[in-house]
Amino acid sequence: MEQPIAISRLDRAVGAVVGSAVGDALGAPFEFGEPGVYRAHFGDGPGEMCGGGGWDPGEATDDTQMAVLVGESLLGHGGIDGADVFARFQRWAAGHPKDIGLQTEQVLTGGDPWDTAAALHFRMTGRAAGNGCLMRASTSAVFFAGAGRAATMAAARELAALTHGDRAAWEGTAVLHELIRVALEGADPLAAVPDALARVHPDHRARWAAVLAPDWHPDRATEFNGAVWPCLGSAVWALRTTSSFEASLAAAIDLGGDTDTVAAVTGALAGAAHGIGTVPARWTRALHVPLPGFGDRVLRLAELTELAVSLAVDSPSGPADD
Repeated sequence: MEQPIAISRLDRAVGAVVGSAVGDALGAPFEFGEPGVYRAHFGDGPGEMCGGGGWDPGEATDDTQMAVLVGESLLGHGGIDGADVFARFQRWAAGHPKDIGLQTEQVLTGGDPWDTAAALHFRMTGRAAGNGCLMRASTSAVFFAGAGRAATMAAARELAALTHGDRAAWEGTAVLHELIRVALEGADPLAAVPDALARVHPDHRARWAAVLAPDWHPDRATEFNGAVWPCLGSAVWALRTTSSFEASLAAAIDLGGDTDTVAAVTGALAGAAHGIGTVPARWTRALHVPLPGFGDRVLRLAELTELAVSLAVDSPSGPADD
């Protein structure tokens, strides 16, 4: 019997960051499409970076752009500096990105201080459970993975709270961080769901448990998958029901709706689980991440790989079993 190929932790870290970017760029042209949109476009053939909907082939959206900004801030400050992350987000938003979530844009451009803007927005609108905090989590998940379960979940909540005032969004991002941490260690992220749920705030545990249950299907979602619950639930479902990185992204995009973000979250999970070696080169060759507001910077595979490695190597350490 052929022995499985060992996947290093660095390969998984690069898989998470690059995989998320690939999912983002692959799903972008199909955003707001109907279920079956991926299969309708590619049939039974391999999916390609086709572009469309205002996106060039392989062009990453706000999902990856914000993830890069988070990652570079973490490396520059050795951890979370909320004021710095928020300022980078504001500079990016002022650079007129092609796409920016309405809620995120309102928080970043409302003129309120960085540490109260999201909470004030939530108090006024009562709506702040969008998936915009999940979409940018690949870099922070890799950075904090070495610090252990409690630290990575706490960091996820802190970063999510910069733009999302609803604790439901914080808890979903914390779960995503934890599942990626487990995958980076070479363990099964699906098996880690119950332990992650046990550390979700009690007020939100039941709802998260419902969408992360082994028998949950995206057809059972009660909200558009632009919300945190069905977005993460769909990504976990795509990982659970497929056996490869490529198949997981096809399943995620084929759900329709917010295809770039659902695929970005799926790509982060599947990339960590399967490693960068499973990400098709035909996708990474075209991948590029422009950074509006930051001159003519465009990150490609080499730069994203370097970012992921730096995040993994510089990850703060913590207790092994917290």
